[in-house]
Amino acid sequence: MGYASGHPMPPAVQVLNPQPEVVYSRPHGAGRIDGIDILRGLAIFFVVMLHVHVHLVLDKVHYGHAIPKDLLRALVWNGQTGVQMFFAVSGFLITTTSLRRWGTLTNVSPRGFYLMRFARIAPMLLALLAVLSALQWAGVSGIAIPPEQVGLGRALFAALTFHINVLSAHRGYLPGAWDILWSLSVEEMFYLFFPLACVLLARRKLMVPLLCLFVVLGPFARTHGNQIWREKSYLGGMDTIAMGCLTALLCSRVRFSSKMLRVFGACGTALLVFVLGFGRLVNAWGLDSSGLGMTVLGIGTCLVMIAASQSEWRAPRVLSPLLDLGQCSYEVYLTHMFVVLVLFQLFIALGMPLPAVPVLFVAAVVVSTLLGDGIARVYSEPMNRLIRQRAKRYLDLDVRAQEQHARAGDVAGADGAAVEARAEGHSSGV
Repeated sequence: MGYASGHPMPPAVQVLNPQPEVVYSRPHGAGRIDGIDILRGLAIFFVVMLHVHVHLVLDKVHYGHAIPKDLLRALVWNGQTGVQMFFAVSGFLITTTSLRRWGTLTNVSPRGFYLMRFARIAPMLLALLAVLSALQWAGVSGIAIPPEQVGLGRALFAALTFHINVLSAHRGYLPGAWDILWSLSVEEMFYLFFPLACVLLARRKLMVPLLCLFVVLGPFARTHGNQIWREKSYLGGMDTIAMGCLTALLCSRVRFSSKMLRVFGACGTALLVFVLGFGRLVNAWGLDSSGLGMTVLGIGTCLVMIAASQSEWRAPRVLSPLLDLGQCSYEVYLTHMFVVLVLFQLFIALGMPLPAVPVLFVAAVVVSTLLGDGIARVYSEPMNRLIRQRAKRYLDLDVRAQEQHARAGDVAGADGAAVEARAEGHSSGV
């Protein structure tokens, strides 16, 4: 993939030299790329802020009159864009680690790929569904799905077969703790076919055209169907995943100069600030109505990922909270609605005082981070390692296959291997 042999390279880039190295797992928080964690931290921050804001709006708590409208919109209305950022990061990390393990996409082992995805995604997902089922039986308000909307069995089936977004489009928005699973449906449906596409299409050089097709179709998907489907359709999210995949393929083949990386970082940051901070302008320019707003966001995210993954940039201490949030973003994403619901009930019990609204927002982010980090350390990461260890015999087969290809010189380059090794430290689930 990438530039063909003999193709003249663009200025300020170089082809990477082959050198194999195999790493399967790293402990929580180690070997990470700060820029990637900052992106993930921002993404989950926007998701939490949106869900607190939605509860305030539904209970008619009028706040924020003293805050400029653009700033308020940027803080509380970017949950959907946050998820799209997740998708782009996920595509980048999954492709990068696939190249890391198997050298090229043509060598990807579907068995090994599915085992690794199961180890990362399943423990948290199954635990969440068990908790949601118990709360459904108990009829807990704010979490239990109204029986006239959909039954528990149907909701569980949709969650486990990754089409809860389809269910929501047909039956209406589900309670928040269920509804967040729409993004997992989009992501995991993409990865269900990703290794098969690698095996069948990469050798024929059709993988890149397929990913580009997803990018083209994304904006159309975000402008068709009812409101829920425009937000949660498969193609409406898979385009940014595909953009992340394409970015990883580029980074595996090309090493950019420091000057180019600074340009990419600056341009990517500018695009992110534009989409996240100037929503009214994005809307006035017709980017939202045409579905291109998320495409611009994806381009910005990918440019920042190129700069972050190929540089030695380290986040300043002031951004440590975002780093912590980004490192456990999957766990925070799946559990933050419980925190929001509990804190909002406390807010109601106090009489919904307006001065407490900022405290509510801050507390939701802080407590969600602490809960997610604790769950990652004591449950999801240990389970991830345990499942990988139990599947070691099958994964060792993939290691030996990669070593054979490495001896033939069929592996990503030394600098690319370093980037891919760092990507191993990230959990890729949304």
